[in-house]
Formats: sequence, C-alpha cells, structure tokens
Amino acid sequence: MEIAHRRLLSQHIAGKPLDQPQAVVRWMGAMQAQDYQQAVWAIGLRTQAGTLSAVEQAIADRMILQTWPMRGTIHFVVAENAKWMLELSAPRSLTADRLRLRQLELDERILARCSDLFHAALQGGKRLTRAGMMQLLADAQISPAGQRGYHILWYLAQTGLICFGPMQGKEQTFVLLNEWVPDARQLSREEALAELAGRYFASHGPATLDDFARWAGLTLTDARSGLELAKPVLASEKQDARTFWFSINAPDMPTHDPSSLYLLPGFDEYLLGYKDRNDMLAAEHANRIVPGGNGIFLPMIVVGGQIVGTWKRTRKKKGLEITLLPFISPSVSQAQMMDQAAERYSAFLGLRLASLVILEV
Repeated sequence: MEIAHRRLLSQHIAGKPLDQPQAVVRWMGAMQAQDYQQAVWAIGLRTQAGTLSAVEQAIADRMILQTWPMRGTIHFVVAENAKWMLELSAPRSLTADRLRLRQLELDERILARCSDLFHAALQGGKRLTRAGMMQLLADAQISPAGQRGYHILWYLAQTGLICFGPMQGKEQTFVLLNEWVPDARQLSREEALAELAGRYFASHGPATLDDFARWAGLTLTDARSGLELAKPVLASEKQDARTFWFSINAPDMPTHDPSSLYLLPGFDEYLLGYKDRNDMLAAEHANRIVPGGNGIFLPMIVVGGQIVGTWKRTRKKKGLEITLLPFISPSVSQAQMMDQAAERYSAFLGLRLASLVILEV
C-alpha cells in the first residue's frame, strides 16, 4: 500500500483538484490555519486555478472561516460547520485550560465582562481588528498584556461567541459567530463524531485511529466511537501491524509518479494531519522541517510523496523570489518541476516570479 501517494490523492494535492475554496475546506473537514498566508495557499493548491483572491472572497462571502476547533488550534472550516465542531471539541479544551487561566489571573467574572464587551462592540454586523479588540480590553481596565489578550480571544472563540472575520488590509478581524453564520448546522454529539470521522478518513486516508484521535483532539474512546459510526462508508487495510482506514469511494489508484513535485505550505495537513508522520518524512529530516522542535513548520518540497526539502518566498520590487533548500540534490527534471511549481505559487498570489533560487545541498 503506497500510503504517501494515496494520501496525496485523498487530500487533492495530486489527481483532480476541486472547483472552489469552500469545496476544499468541506472535503478536508478542517485545515490548519495558524499561519494565514500559508493556510490560504493550502486551500489554493488544492483548487483548480486557485487564487488568493478567490480564497479571500470565500471568506468574505461567509463560506469558510477561521476559528479554534480541533485541539484548540486555528483551522479553516466551512462556516456552517463551525458551531458543531466547537461544541464537540471545546469542553475538553476548556477543561485543560483551567491551569492556564489561573496563571494569567483570568477568572469567570473577568471573562464574563470580556464577553459582554465584545458582544456590545460587535453586534449588528460590526468587525474589529485584533488591535481594536485589545484596545477595548484596555479601555475597560482589563489588561491584555503578555498572553492575556490572545487567551481571552481564544477562550471566547471556544465558547462560540466570536470567530475570525475577513482581512482588513493586513490585519485579521473578529466578528460574532452567531451573526456571521446565522444558519449554522446543529448536530448531536453522536452525529458530530460520525461526520468528523467520516470526513477525516475520506480526506486524509489511509490513516489510523491514532491519527484521527490526534488530529481531532479527541480521546481514544471518542475517536473509536466516531470510527465505529463511520464504518459503513469506510474500508480498511492492514500494514506493518497497523490498520489503515479510508473511504470506500476512494479514487482508483493511477500509476504512481515517483517524480511528482509539489511546494506545500508550512503546517499543511499533508504532514500535520497525522500522528505518525514517518510515511512522508524521514526521521533524519524532521528537525529541518521543524527547526529546534519549536512548533513552527516550514514550507515543504514534496517529491513522490516524500518531504525532501524546504522553501521560502520573498517579495521583491520586480516580483516574487522563491528560494528552495532541498535535502538532496535534485535531478534536472526535478529542477524543471520546481520551476513549474514556483510559477504556480506565484500565479496564486497574482505576482510575477522574478527569480527561483535552488540552493546547493
């Protein structure tokens, strides 16, 4: 079973891309989005002729949004699914957060005041930037210093009060979730577990129960319940004492192209969507993707399903400069595909590719 190649297909990195940004996010269930510029490219690369403007239009049109569902981490989700995803994940996140609240000297009384402040400031369809939200707190004599301000935003997003709105220039905004998505879907806990499991294994498969539990931030008991509920639409195979699950409607496997090359963003689901990442990333290269284990995942070069380098972009007056740092020397054909992948990323941003630099190993 070619696990890496099948995951490229199930995630719509290889094979047929999807038509619209919201179709990508709906298919994936949720997509890591703690770095906005990387996250929009994660959507764009899975979209036919994807562009940054198309992704941001889907945000402005309230089709997709950012909030903190799985594991209390920022993700893109389809807007109508945001509420039930939060309701499924938030209780566990908030329980785990009690110690941090005490460290930040935030109690129920302060958080209730913050909730009232934000609701009053945002109701009626208003938006505020993060700086504006912090100023509200400061004006009310609630210190946002250190991590307090960010944590208040996180906490009130977990309760379903607020979520991210569209960008305002280079700043993200916040809106009231119930106003932004008035027709949010309501699911029972059982329905939510079933849908989340079905969506995960269809879009990320082949994947294991442990992969799903880690991605969704669920206990193994809840993850197993979701898997059991989703089994009618799933199939499984065993390999190396592991059981892998995937959709019964998974596309037929075309001939694997070991030279296929992609420039993936940092934090992409192709890597972060799994607990066990050894099928795509060799152990000796792991520290080069997450230098120092600091939790910052660098943009990745993927060849034949394997992560074989990193890359970065720099805006210049004449256009975009893309620098590639492969872990092994690329072949002539791979260097040509790197140029094509760089052109595709530049087109996504609507910028000219001014230069492509491939650093020597």
